[in-house]
Amino acid sequence: MVSPAGGEERPVSAPPPRPGLSYSSPPPIPVAPRVPGAVRAARTLWLLSFAAGLAVLLGSFVARDSNLQRLRGVVAGMAGGSGAGVATTASTVFWGSIAALLLMTLLEAAVLAALLGRRAWARWTLVPLLATHLLLLIPASAFLVPGGAAGSYVVMLWAAGLLLAFAGLALLFLPSAGAWVKHEGARG
Repeated sequence: MVSPAGGEERPVSAPPPRPGLSYSSPPPIPVAPRVPGAVRAARTLWLLSFAAGLAVLLGSFVARDSNLQRLRGVVAGMAGGSGAGVATTASTVFWGSIAALLLMTLLEAAVLAALLGRRAWARWTLVPLLATHLLLLIPASAFLVPGGAAGSYVVMLWAAGLLLAFAGLALLFLPSAGAWVKHEGARG
């Protein structure tokens, strides 16, 4: 019994009863739906595309001396000069081309990872990234494609990489992939 300041006594109320145990409560972690075959195939095609592009960049790096020698001749023919300026320009063009293509590959890989994390914006972001990659390959081909048979291998690897990436992108826009990305529990 409690007596307030006014002097009246009233009974203390007991706490409410605890709810009973329930086995029907939802799990704390939602179940992720299975990744559709189109998304798995697209991921594989994109990874193969990255491998083809990185193989070209690795080959260009390994053969950098011959590529730089060839580029010095190209730059000297374009600029009409010789000396340290030609060597610096050739080196800048070579390393800039490799860095630009490597950056595009890394950006595409990051956006693909976001897509596999079920971000809806990621598949639309891959469209301009792939178009930019294609546009970067045009000037880079003048600087990174050697003459002769080695040049044809570089072109074939780049073409294969682009075809694989475009096929992977097309698979990402199939209805099953869209439904998976837009699932209610998805983020983004």
